[in-house]
Amino acid sequence: MAKIRQPNPVLLFTGILYSSEESCNKAINELEACFGDIMAQSPVYKWEHTDYYKDELGDNIKRKFIIFRHPIDPSLLSDAKIKTNTLEQELSVNSKRTVNIDPGYITPAKIVLASTKDYSHRIYLKDGIYAEVTLIYTKGRLTPHTYTYRDFKNPDIITFFTASRRLLWAIKHEISAKKS
Repeated sequence: MAKIRQPNPVLLFTGILYSSEESCNKAINELEACFGDIMAQSPVYKWEHTDYYKDELGDNIKRKFIIFRHPIDPSLLSDAKIKTNTLEQELSVNSKRTVNIDPGYITPAKIVLASTKDYSHRIYLKDGIYAEVTLIYTKGRLTPHTYTYRDFKNPDIITFFTASRRLLWAIKHEISAKKS
């Protein structure tokens, strides 16, 4: 029988969709207040994958990722999703979201996203929140799955998450050095 172990800490991130820089900046400030110091931010990517968010967010939608400095227990992903949903509501104008915020986490082996929607490739966590493995680290690189969102298949975004994965190794090394 295998011994039950506690999971290794992971790096929390959020993906933000927005049209207004002001809304994005407000969201980032609130996210930092919720989740702590920001370790890294991605470049801004154009969102051209679907019109799904256009009615709420408007035209010229952009995507940005924020990575938080302090590792968390991966079981807290559902709590993070509930917080980001609440934040989306708080930043809404006339009952329309000004930002879409999706949390996830980074491990050495994978990138995981939280969702409120069930589907064949998602696993239920708790409180109406599901998780999906979006990218896996195999053969020396991050690779998407069949159901991976199109923007996560973008080579520039994969490059960003590959670099972010290295940040996790740096944090683990820093934590180990402090324990010594």
